[in-house]
Amino acid sequence: MVLFFGLAAMAAAIALSVVTYASTRSYLLGQRSEVAQRQAFNNAQLMRNIVEADSANIADLVTQIRTEQGGYAVVQLDERPGRASLFYAQEPLRFTQSNLPPELVELTLNDVTSRQRFQFENRPYEAIGVAVPSIGLHYFEAFPVTDVENTLRTIQITLLIGVIFITLSAGVLGLTMSRTVLQPLTRVALAANQIATGGLDTRLVQEDDSDLDRLVVSFNEMADAVQQRIEREQRFASDVSHELRSPVTALSAAADVLVSRKSEFSERNQQAIDIMQKQIERFDRTVLDLLELSRLDAQVADHETEDVRLNDLVSRIMHRYGFGDIPFISSVPTSDGETRSEDETRLDRRRIERILVNLLENARDHANGATRVTLASDGKTFTLAVHDAGPGVLVTERAQIFDRFSRGTASRNSKGSGLGLAIVREHARALHGNAYVEQSNEGGSAFVITFARTVSQ
Repeated sequence: MVLFFGLAAMAAAIALSVVTYASTRSYLLGQRSEVAQRQAFNNAQLMRNIVEADSANIADLVTQIRTEQGGYAVVQLDERPGRASLFYAQEPLRFTQSNLPPELVELTLNDVTSRQRFQFENRPYEAIGVAVPSIGLHYFEAFPVTDVENTLRTIQITLLIGVIFITLSAGVLGLTMSRTVLQPLTRVALAANQIATGGLDTRLVQEDDSDLDRLVVSFNEMADAVQQRIEREQRFASDVSHELRSPVTALSAAADVLVSRKSEFSERNQQAIDIMQKQIERFDRTVLDLLELSRLDAQVADHETEDVRLNDLVSRIMHRYGFGDIPFISSVPTSDGETRSEDETRLDRRRIERILVNLLENARDHANGATRVTLASDGKTFTLAVHDAGPGVLVTERAQIFDRFSRGTASRNSKGSGLGLAIVREHARALHGNAYVEQSNEGGSAFVITFARTVSQ
């Protein structure tokens, strides 16, 4: 809108300026020429009277001719047939016949009255030639048009300044109007973004404009419907998870009994018991993951922050869950002195534990195990990554791999609930961070978590 207003105003201002300048130039030059021509005709008539009355003193009388301001007169007189022409010029000598335009001189000597513009000493002049064939008189008068050129130059500068001012004014007007017009849309976009990031109770305020008010009402009704549906689905998932928890626990207990007496059954029954045990474990893990996601969605999970040193915390988590043989590489130094350690931050250690364990188990189940765990920091943000040498994640699947029940192509037939990475992302968001996947130097994938560094005062 700003560009449109600016270009439209500039085009209109340029067109108007060109028309104005052309009209003004034509008028000023026409007026100047008309006045000068009238003066030249009068002077030519005066010279005719002088020649007829006293041709002997014509050289002295030429100097008394009054021309336009800054003008100059040249007279050619043929006294009789067969005799050379005589030229007379005003003193001090400025113009001669050679200084006048050749075309003008030729036409005038052929008894054709004419006029022509020319340059003399880098100044614009206009010359007029008047022929009086009855007495062999040819009168030439040249006068400067510098005043007209200066006036036109001033008009040019004024019009240029006007074009620039109009263009800038139109741009400011376009910016003001665009902000006025787009401000409601900006509020809608911000509200939609807040809803998308979890602020389901975000609503738009009522607008004074009736058209915009209909938009506000429609948007708020849509937000109400979305919030109700999401909350209904969250309650459904939570209720189902709670309801399944008891039967799954009973099934697990029954399966444990069968496993303890598996040797009493036939080989085929033993295989069935193993399959049943694995499926019950998978079912139990899915229910637990659903319960955890329900708590994260409802933001009712316990949140206890404390000062931790990440290098030590990550190392202890890896050893506690049986991943101690995986290399842990940290570029964040730990200070043993009284100064604050660079790996020290304040957060909920259980979230880091859940994130790291889920990523390590994901690498174990789908990528033949993690190859290394890295920790880096830029002073404001920590970056925790789990690398593997597995088949990797397709570029087209990297954006959806953290969605619930989403599985990559390489892990279609692997075990797992499909909720582990979704839990990782939710915990990362709770730490004011993000989760994403990229290609690792080992050829597989690198699941990366970023979160802010918060230090207690």
